[in-house]
Parts: sequence; structure tokens; C-alpha cells
Amino acid sequence: MNLINSFSSFKNVLYKNYGENPGTMLVHTGVLGWILSSLAQVSAVVFNDKISPEQKSFLIPQEIADAAVNILSFYVITSSFKRFASKLVSTGKLTTKPIKDFLKNSGKSDCIGNSSFNIESLPNFGIIKNEYRPFKNGVDVIASVIGSVISCNIVTPIVRNKYAAKKQKQAIARMNANTPQMQSPRGISIEDYQKLSAMKYSGSMRV
Repeated sequence: MNLINSFSSFKNVLYKNYGENPGTMLVHTGVLGWILSSLAQVSAVVFNDKISPEQKSFLIPQEIADAAVNILSFYVITSSFKRFASKLVSTGKLTTKPIKDFLKNSGKSDCIGNSSFNIESLPNFGIIKNEYRPFKNGVDVIASVIGSVISCNIVTPIVRNKYAAKKQKQAIARMNANTPQMQSPRGISIEDYQKLSAMKYSGSMRV
């Protein structure tokens, strides 16, 4: 019985927060998916006994940073697409014939496209509400899907690859800094010193 009540409460919460905002639900569930995926990636590194502690000390921060790039990129791009599409609908820039006729009959045709104009704030909004809400929700969903596709398949991979390349260069630079450099004796170049060293050791190995 408690399980049924909990599920019912969960449905009520979902409806209250996302019932009229399916586009927002797509954005939030997408972010949740990225978070869970990132946790799995980090956990795979943490609990993998085949990876040495030295490698983990480098890989774990890299995985966390990579997750942050993925999540932030997805949220910013997808939510931006949704907000832009919502704004087009609420200002009447993107509309249907019934909504356009409603604005004309309300004497608001000259307000269409104005950034400060909002159809939902009109006193007689209830007249067009049943036409407006489904249209706006559909536009929000389409915009969210387009934003998520662009984020996941174009922007996020590019940003992630650039970040990974930058971190790789930094790691190589640190490795080179910790590696002792060969110094040539005074008076000869390093190339000559390397040739003499090679001749010396190759000669000592002859039988």
C-alpha cells in the first residue's frame, strides 16, 4: 500500500512540475541521464583493480571534468533552444491561424513579435488557451529535441575533444618536466655527445 501511495505521489509531483511543460521535462531528464552516465564512468575507474593508483589519480579528475563539460553543454544548449522557441510562441512570432485571429480580434496584432509581449498575460487568454497550450508544448518539445541532438552530436564532442587535447598536452608537459634531460659536456654539441656515446656503448658490446 505504501508503494502504491509513493508511486501516486511521484506521479502527482511529475504532473505538477511537468504536466504543462513537457519540453522542460525532456531537458531535466536528459541532464539526469548524463549525470547517471557520468557516475557510472567515474565508478568504473574508481573500482577497477587493473588501473594503478597513479593512473587513477589522473583518470578520475579527467572523467569528472569530462562529465562537467557534457552536462553543462547539454543543459545550456538544450534549455536555450527551448527558451528561444517558447519566446517565439508567447510573443506570437510563431503561431497558428486561430491564435493569430485571436490576437487580431483582441487588437494585439501590432504587438506580435515584441519581446515584452506575452499572449498568456492577456485578460481574455482563456478564450484561446486550449489552442495555445498544446501548440506551445509541441514547439517546446521539438526545440528541446533539436537542442539535445545538436548538443550531443556536434557541440559536446567538439568541446570535449578540445578539452581532452588540452589536458593531454599539459600531462605530456608535466611528464617531460619530470624527466631528467641529457646534458652534453662543455665544448661539444648535444648531437655530437649522443653520437660519441652511441659509438662507445656499441663498441663495448662487441664480442
